[in-house]
Amino acid sequence: MLRPVNRVLLALAGLILLCSGGIVLARGLDWPVPSWWPYRGPHDVLLSRASRERWHGEGWWWPVVIAVLAVLVVLALWWLLSQARRARLSEVLVDSGDGEGAALRGRALEEAVEDDARSLDGVSRARVRLTGRRTGPVARVRLLLEPHAAPAGTLRRLGDEALAHARDSAGLAALPAEVRLRAARHRAERVS
Repeated sequence: MLRPVNRVLLALAGLILLCSGGIVLARGLDWPVPSWWPYRGPHDVLLSRASRERWHGEGWWWPVVIAVLAVLVVLALWWLLSQARRARLSEVLVDSGDGEGAALRGRALEEAVEDDARSLDGVSRARVRLTGRRTGPVARVRLLLEPHAAPAGTLRRLGDEALAHARDSAGLAALPAEVRLRAARHRAERVS
């Protein structure tokens, strides 16, 4: 949902800026512009003093300006924060072999991969999040390794066992994964 909203907002902003810049450029070169455009020539201002001060005497002016600006700031912040959030897949499309297909809950597949990853030797905790498209999910895996775990071996077993099992059982051609490993904190062992 975020991608279409971004495209529409960027297209709208680009169109407004392109039209405004084109009309300002046209007036600067003395080309004709629409009659409603407030900018008349190269030495004119966009908003005259009378236009800027027209509503200052009205009691409703400042509350409306502040409310509109506050809404714009909240919408801009919501849009900015939504850019950083990665959308979680709600379902994964699975080829059922009969030409129809089936929908597998994304959370169910995440839990299955988490359980398989937790069962690996040396893994203390596992978190999995599926992102991407319904037909081509991407797994984001975070593992907390126990002190004795070998990261290379754990990573290899994760790909060969947990991720391969999820890929095969969901009937996916591929299940790319981004894996982040972190070691669990532990006390130093003392030799006596």
